[in-house]
Amino acid sequence: MKREVYQKVVKFLRRNPGTIAWRISAHCKIAERYLNDDEEVLYAFAAQKGPSAWDVFSTHVLVITDKRLVVAQKRLIFGHFYYTITPDMFNDFTIKMGLIWGRAIVDTIKETVVLSNLSKGALKEVETVLSKYMMQKKRELENGVNENDVEKLKQELTQISKKGEK
Repeated sequence: MKREVYQKVVKFLRRNPGTIAWRISAHCKIAERYLNDDEEVLYAFAAQKGPSAWDVFSTHVLVITDKRLVVAQKRLIFGHFYYTITPDMFNDFTIKMGLIWGRAIVDTIKETVVLSNLSKGALKEVETVLSKYMMQKKRELENGVNENDVEKLKQELTQISKKGEK
């Protein structure tokens, strides 16, 4: 699993060059540090965490695993930030497009996570991944785990992570 998150984020940034992100390697190391051995990384991307389009120095890496959503940032001098959003905390999410960049707003029971400075092309991909992931996890919470559905979701998100949204 070493550097798997970094590779997925780099592929995301290559597909969506307008997305603003800095110090990706350092942020990915923090995210990888907190991933459990039994978790599978399905998708990863980078964005600015915060509502302002002018705040371009708050890059966070978001990792979607088969169990949760992980948000990590390495601070400039020392320390780091780490957040985890479990599927039972999801409420909904919103996509907003501005003149240059867009935002994905993930609403949880506890807080609202605003992911800004995403390129126009990245918004459709992020929306597809988040909606598929959230709907599947909500279904699992309500009806129990269906192994066929879980495997199908893993394959879809892995495919999008490799080649982007079609």
